Amino acid sequence: MGATDTFSAEDVQRILALTAKQLDYWDRLRLVPARKEQGSRFYDFRDLIGLRTVKQLVEKGVPANRLRRALAALREKLAQARAPLAELRILSDGKDIVVERGEARLEPLSGQFVLNFETRELGEKVRVMAGPNADDWLATALEYEAEGKTRAEAIDAYDRALCADPRKPEALINCGTLCYEDGNLKKAAEYFRRALEVNPENALAHFNLGSVLEETGRPEAARQHLRQAVRLQPNYPDAHYNLAFVCEKVGAYAEAQRHWQAYVTLDPLSPWCGYARQRLASSQKTKSADST
Repeated sequence: MGATDTFSAEDVQRILALTAKQLDYWDRLRLVPARKEQGSRFYDFRDLIGLRTVKQLVEKGVPANRLRRALAALREKLAQARAPLAELRILSDGKDIVVERGEARLEPLSGQFVLNFETRELGEKVRVMAGPNADDWLATALEYEAEGKTRAEAIDAYDRALCADPRKPEALINCGTLCYEDGNLKKAAEYFRRALEVNPENALAHFNLGSVLEETGRPEAARQHLRQAVRLQPNYPDAHYNLAFVCEKVGAYAEAQRHWQAYVTLDPLSPWCGYARQRLASSQKTKSADST
């Protein structure tokens, strides 16, 4: 990966199956702060790896605020590690955090990190894997996907991650997205359904499945999933846009108007905002004509 590879916040949300709310919260905590240039936010590949580590630790029960304090202490002790989440191996069982860098091991004592260069075993908390695990394959898949020219290899790596852990939502959603982009809508829908079996409250999986169902001629089913996406993540502009579009297809014009308005409010500078405004204006004209 080159130093110039960048990812927008939307790219990061899709690749790592994050919500905008999660990303904004971690940005405010300065866990992996977004880079800013000319008013736009973006991340590089090292940030992507760091955010994946944050997500793994949070899913294991490590509070984000505690992780922030731990990282601050770690940066004081290892000043040369500018991005510890990307440069170090950080593990947790939900209670204790272990940081490894080469043969160096760091353990928290009384909420602080203390350097520990002993070579003792960490017991049952950290197991040495004989081969690549699901997270290793996921990281490989992310590298392939970011390069853009190795999509088949990315899908293969995601499938290998799923062989190691069939309940890996990031791998399911990302693999489904690649299938969707390749035009294999049936396969994409299968991956998104599997992601929802793992986590029925995943807004991104609902959004993706709803979008596929709309394209395959099932607008009412699409509407239900897009409604769920909006319920779970009210500030999800693309979900409002697609839901408004589907509502118009099934004749639910009042509902469509609410979501066109929400989209315009949430993302007023979007290149698709002009179309949303046209739909709102058209609806207003229809109402005026009906009233006369």
